[in-house]
Amino acid sequence: MDAAQDATTTTPAPPAPDPSGPTATAAETRSVAFRRARAASWRELETLLARVERHGARSLDADELARLAVLHRATISSLSVARGISLDRNLLEYLEALAVRSHLSVHAPRRDLLSLLARFFLRDFPGEVVARRRHVLASTACLLLGMLVGYAFTRSDLDTYDAFVSPDMADGRDPDATYDELREPLYGGQESLADTLVHFSAFLFTHNARVGMLAFALGILAGLPVIVLLFYNGASLGAMVALYDVRGLGPDFWAWVLPHGVTELFAIVLCGAGGLLIAQDVLFPGRHTRLANLRVAGRRAGVLLGGALAMLFVAGLVEGIFRQVVTSMPVRFVVADGFVLGWILYFVALGRRREAT
Repeated sequence: MDAAQDATTTTPAPPAPDPSGPTATAAETRSVAFRRARAASWRELETLLARVERHGARSLDADELARLAVLHRATISSLSVARGISLDRNLLEYLEALAVRSHLSVHAPRRDLLSLLARFFLRDFPGEVVARRRHVLASTACLLLGMLVGYAFTRSDLDTYDAFVSPDMADGRDPDATYDELREPLYGGQESLADTLVHFSAFLFTHNARVGMLAFALGILAGLPVIVLLFYNGASLGAMVALYDVRGLGPDFWAWVLPHGVTELFAIVLCGAGGLLIAQDVLFPGRHTRLANLRVAGRRAGVLLGGALAMLFVAGLVEGIFRQVVTSMPVRFVVADGFVLGWILYFVALGRRREAT
């Protein structure tokens, strides 16, 4: 049906004036006619959309899906005609809303939760890590520098240990502890294991996630707090390494910490990289406003945060369960090496593949 025909044969969806009334204008009569000719197809489209929105596109059979596409195109055509002949505003708003709903049902990608998760972990997350590799390297440098400083100061003077490691984190692992007291947590802890592992793992995940999200959120403060937080966390680890090294337990400590630490530290690095990405757009807005940059950078950094939280969950499980059950130092090192190799292959292979597309 062409525009001229539409102009004389259709009618609006919202309540319209009575064309037979004594005060009805020609425009009102035309609007009512426009609605009458198309109201049935609009109601049919609304019925199909309600089913799709409630139960998904799979609730429609092949004929209904084809009909949905036809009705969508007809609604777009009606909206175009209604705008062209300047029908009343209520009808235009109704048709615009109906066209948007039908567009989302006809053209929007339909993915279930599993496919969305698969896309995130197989494409979006590793691709974003590779794309932000400079921020990842900068975040890693802050953490490693803190480790070196904490190790060097503590190794030369154990009295500086308390400056880097809080009492809560030390949990009795301090310079006053004996060799046996430091060694026992590395290989002991088998008593009441079944009652404590789940709680311990959940606690570790919460603690690590808090640190990671804080590093991410501090990016809005121009990045300096992110650097300080990464440095301090690295210094805490370096100080603890120095303590165990002085007691002759350096390899034992690394075997104890690396199976979960590889994943945990890299996740914190990614959170820090997200914070640095936000800080960059705050400090150097370029042609856009800082608010506009924050919206864009926040979405990109949010991908890093989401993936890092999943990594922290994995690290928490390893720390709370595997590390307490497996006490063989060679096995622990093998597992740690496996995590290093696995994460490198994951990010390089999948991240590079998305970058190439």
